[in-house]
Amino acid sequence: MTVFLRLTLTRLFAALFAAPLAVGLLTASATAQQQGRPPAAVTVVTVAPQTITLTSALPGRVAASSEADVRPQVNGIITERLFPEGAEVSAGDPLFRIDPASYEAIVQQSRAGVTQAETQLRTAQREADRINELHQRKVASDQALDDATAARDSAAAAVEVARAGLNSAEIELSHTVIRARLSGQIGLSQSSPGALVTASQAQPLAVIRDIDPVHVDVTQSAADLLRWRRGETEAQLGDADRTVRLTLADGSEYRETGKLTAAEPKVNPLTGVVTLRMEFANPDRLLLPGMYVQVDMPVEAAEGIFLVPQEGVLRDRRGRPIAWVVGADNVIEERPLSILQDQGNHWVVNSGLKDGDRVVVAGFQKAAPGATVTPQERAAVAADDSN
Repeated sequence: MTVFLRLTLTRLFAALFAAPLAVGLLTASATAQQQGRPPAAVTVVTVAPQTITLTSALPGRVAASSEADVRPQVNGIITERLFPEGAEVSAGDPLFRIDPASYEAIVQQSRAGVTQAETQLRTAQREADRINELHQRKVASDQALDDATAARDSAAAAVEVARAGLNSAEIELSHTVIRARLSGQIGLSQSSPGALVTASQAQPLAVIRDIDPVHVDVTQSAADLLRWRRGETEAQLGDADRTVRLTLADGSEYRETGKLTAAEPKVNPLTGVVTLRMEFANPDRLLLPGMYVQVDMPVEAAEGIFLVPQEGVLRDRRGRPIAWVVGADNVIEERPLSILQDQGNHWVVNSGLKDGDRVVVAGFQKAAPGATVTPQERAAVAADDSN
């Protein structure tokens, strides 16, 4: 037992004397390594003040510039569909055919009525001419002449009525072929051959939409609209870019630009917003009615603005935006920023930076505020990587 205690005490004293020696050796080694290590390399972007156009992001929906429901104008059974669904159609193209048999019979009956009325008119005309000749020879009375003239005029009116009936019957017959009234893209057929349809029924047989160009309806606050109407926004824009752009649902930017065409002359009493209508070309049929989009509308030209890559903006513990700026001695300093909005993959910064500042955009894990670093411009780094 005594031997065991002596061995334990011996090992304990040895460990106590060895620990400070090991710590000292490690500290000395770390200090030597730190003194011999070069400053960390960071990637920077040099910023300069610019004049840019600030935009307002407005939510909107795409709508067809023109839309027409295809409905029958006569009753009957559909015998044929004459278009491929989803195709482009032109005004006047046949779309559906309705069984024309009963309407053809009505046309034949109307033609017979016209022939009968014309025959009666010729008879009445001859009788009026005969009575007029007798009246000139003092053989027929004035009353007989008046009656013959009235009968002739009545027969002429009957001819016009018969011709109008024939024209109406021919129009009804022509309506058995349902034609497109608008050029555009036709949707899915809502009826098929064999179905009974009625004139001006509630359900359309198909819908034709003109989607080049398209309309985009957005909502804007009444206060912003007042600025537009008073000319304040026009004055603030000056010579700035006034192009209206679209951001699609997947976050990509639509390549065609648009223009403001109209504004609803009414403010929604529940939301306090006004509906604005934009027009965009749609040659590739990429925009479809009902699609959600975001409109970037220019509102002001701002001077002395810095565009900072989004990866170069950090947040402090309170969530406020900051940037690491490499100073003249290559020492990192922390700058609080004031951000107006985002623009693409940049933040629009209006205070916190000055011309020529080098903002750190990569290498944060190797450095900290107050540390000396080796800055490298991002453009130079990208060129080296490509080579």
